[in-house]
Amino acid sequence: MSLESVSVENVRCVARAELELHERLNLLWGPNGSGKTSLLESIFLLGRGRSFRTRTTERLIRRSESALTVFGRTLPPNPRTLGLQLVRGAETEARISGVPVESLAQLSEAFPVQVIEPGVHKLLEEGGYRRRRWMDWAVFHVEHPFLDHWSRYSRALRQRNAALRTMVEQARSFDAELARLGESISASRRASLERLQPFWRAQVQTLAGLEVELTYRRGWPEGASLQEALDATWARDRLRGMTHAGPHRADVQLRLGGAAAREVLSRGQQKLVAMALILAQTQMLRDVFPSPPTLLLDDPGAELDRSRLGTFIGQVSALSCQMVLTALSPELSPFGRPDRVFHVEHGAVALRYNDVSQN
Repeated sequence: MSLESVSVENVRCVARAELELHERLNLLWGPNGSGKTSLLESIFLLGRGRSFRTRTTERLIRRSESALTVFGRTLPPNPRTLGLQLVRGAETEARISGVPVESLAQLSEAFPVQVIEPGVHKLLEEGGYRRRRWMDWAVFHVEHPFLDHWSRYSRALRQRNAALRTMVEQARSFDAELARLGESISASRRASLERLQPFWRAQVQTLAGLEVELTYRRGWPEGASLQEALDATWARDRLRGMTHAGPHRADVQLRLGGAAAREVLSRGQQKLVAMALILAQTQMLRDVFPSPPTLLLDDPGAELDRSRLGTFIGQVSALSCQMVLTALSPELSPFGRPDRVFHVEHGAVALRYNDVSQN
């Protein structure tokens, strides 16, 4: 489900821009600070409802403006229109083919999109939040009850935590719902990661030359039910006003030789391993979608030597997916001659086509 076009208004330094994309290789080139990454963020918004650079989406709104809007259209055979608007101080609103979405996660079904950007190593370096988000994007697509169960679990968790801070004894009334949904969520995640394993092992070995183990930690002790874990942590929950056991505390563990990968790998190796995480998911989901997810590449050659970059290019090219990548110059496109070229400068976009010598 590639993106045919995108229209952007008031996203960071981009006041207004329209792009008609090619179904294969698209290049955005221009100097640093010109707005290239902001355009990638806009495309990412259409498929995720959030940014890949900040957890506060409101920061994307252009200074002195009150709102941003992004519209897009996907290519046949299943064309859809996508619209997203964010007003300062309000919740993000999105529509698919004119119909308001109940959850921003629904955007991922209409337009699946992945991103590899200079901060991708944070998948390993930082806490479980990023890895849960990475994991759940794929789980949503391959385990169909997951989104409904996660939405209901999140609502019950918020209610339980609120009760822990105000009406403590009522908090336990949510335990049965949390336990039932939490067990289902954990089973879906585990099944998805098992399905990913052959793709993961091949990608991490090819890109990084490493045998990094990928395992799921479900957020409460193995060998115990979630209800038993909630019983065991009740005193601590009451004291701190929050729920300590459950899939909201889950993590994806990456280990090399028995040690946490982030503790033994260099920054360059962390980046390669994180890239393997993204590409393994993309490869796995080719079995789910009529076409693979769109892949956004922000300065893909950064911090990679020539040999590693060549291997990365080979792995990405084998996916045969729509790509939108950034570079400082059209001659610096690591994937060769683009199918469509856009020059970006001072937040403005000028369209170019196949003859990069004219840029």
